[in-house]
Amino acid sequence: MRPLSTLTSTALTVCLLGTVALPATAKDLPTVEPRVETPALFDDEAGGNANGDDPAIWVHPTSPAASVIAATAKEGGLYVYDLDGRQLQHLPAPAAPGRDDEPGRLNNVDVVYGHASAAGRSDIFVASDRGADKLRVYRIDPAKSGRDRRVLTDVTDPAAPFVFNTTQAEVNEAETVYGLATWKRDSGTYVLVSRRHTTRLALLKLTDAPGGKVGYTKIRTIDLPSRFTLPNGRSWTPCDEPGVGPQIEGMVVDAGTGTLYAAQEDVGIWRMNGDLTGSPVLVDRVREYGVPATYDADADECVPGADPGYGGRNLTADAEGLTVYHGKGGEGYLIASSQGDNTFAVYDRGGRNAYLGSFQVGERGRIDGVQGSDGAMVINVPLGRGFPKGLFVTHDGTNTPEASDSEGEVRENTNFKYVKWDDIARRLGLDIDTKSWDPRR
Repeated sequence: MRPLSTLTSTALTVCLLGTVALPATAKDLPTVEPRVETPALFDDEAGGNANGDDPAIWVHPTSPAASVIAATAKEGGLYVYDLDGRQLQHLPAPAAPGRDDEPGRLNNVDVVYGHASAAGRSDIFVASDRGADKLRVYRIDPAKSGRDRRVLTDVTDPAAPFVFNTTQAEVNEAETVYGLATWKRDSGTYVLVSRRHTTRLALLKLTDAPGGKVGYTKIRTIDLPSRFTLPNGRSWTPCDEPGVGPQIEGMVVDAGTGTLYAAQEDVGIWRMNGDLTGSPVLVDRVREYGVPATYDADADECVPGADPGYGGRNLTADAEGLTVYHGKGGEGYLIASSQGDNTFAVYDRGGRNAYLGSFQVGERGRIDGVQGSDGAMVINVPLGRGFPKGLFVTHDGTNTPEASDSEGEVRENTNFKYVKWDDIARRLGLDIDTKSWDPRR
C-alpha cells in the first residue's frame, strides 16, 4: 500500500482535447423511449425526504430476469427495484448522530461483483453517504431477489471513519463524500470518491471489519484544477458562491482499463488513472467553459458575462452521471449526462474518447421523459424478456404527473427510467454486443 499523499492542482498538467462535432439543440437529437419507470419519490416530510439521484444495476448470477436496480434517494436512503420498476426494498439513510447533526444522505451508488472478505465472496453495493461523510456497504443475496423480498443487508462497519473530515462539527459543514465509483482489482476492492464543494478526489480500499462487516481505508487524494488558463491568456474559475469550488460528482471506472472518468460539473469530463497517479486529461468541456461570471449574493446566482467561445459543444452544465458500455477488445462507449439540456452525450470508450453523438429520453404513453438527470448506468448483458440486449437506467429529476401537498404546493418529484439499450444503439448507430463482456469476470 502506497502512503497517503495529496497532489495539488498546480502539479496537474491540463490537456484540452477538442471535438469536431457540430453543435445541436435537444430538439434536433434522436429520442428514445423509456419502457419502465419506478414509483415517484417525493422530497418532503410525507415522502420521507426522498430525492432520487443515482442508480446501479446488479445482474443476477443465474437468472438475469431477477436482476435488480439499487437507487439512492439522499435523505430517503436506498431503494431497490426489480426490472418491472416495482419496489422490492427500502433501506433508510442513517439517523443523525445528534440533535444538531446532519442525517444520512445517500448520494451515489455502484456495484461490485465477488468482493473478497473474511466472510467469503459476495456481491455488494457501495454508496456514498454525504450526510455522514462515510461509505455504506450492502451485501446482495441472490436467493432473495424475487418480488417483495429483502435483497440487501447493510454490512457497513459501525466504526467506519469519516472519509474527508475528522470531527462531526466539520461533517456538519457539508464538505463531505459525494460522487463515487468502484474498482475491483486483484489486490482488492477500491472506491473512488469526490468531496462536495471542492475539487478533491480520494482512493479508498475496502477492508474487513469484525462480525463480517466491511470498512475502508484511505490510500491517497488528489485535487483537480479549480482555475484554468484560457487561450486568450486570461485565468478563469467557474463561478459559485464564495468558498465553494467546482465540484465533481459523476464518476465511473472502466473495468477493462482501470481508467477513471470524473465529471467536474461546471468544467467537463476528466480522464485519469484509477489509482490517481499521473496527469488527468480534460476529455470534453461544458459549453459554459471559460464564460466569466460574477456571483450576485442578493439573487443567489451567478451573472454571466460575454462568452469568449472556448466551451465545448456536447455538454451543457452540469456535466453529471457517467457510465461505460463495455464491448469487445476495448470497444464500447462512455455515456455522460448533460444535465443542463436534458440530453446524454456518447463518446468512444477508447483512444481520445471521440464524441459520437447525443440522445434524449422522451415520453412513452403514460411514462414521461427525462429531465435533469443526475446519475445513469448501462449494462450490455441480456436481462430477461424486457431487456434482452441490455439496459440503460437513468434518474429523472422532474417526474410527472405533478403531485400537490395538502396546501396545494407542488411536491418535488423524482424517479428512475429504464431504456432498452438496443433502442439507443439503433438510433445512434452504436454496437449491440451482449456476449463480449461479463461484469462478473
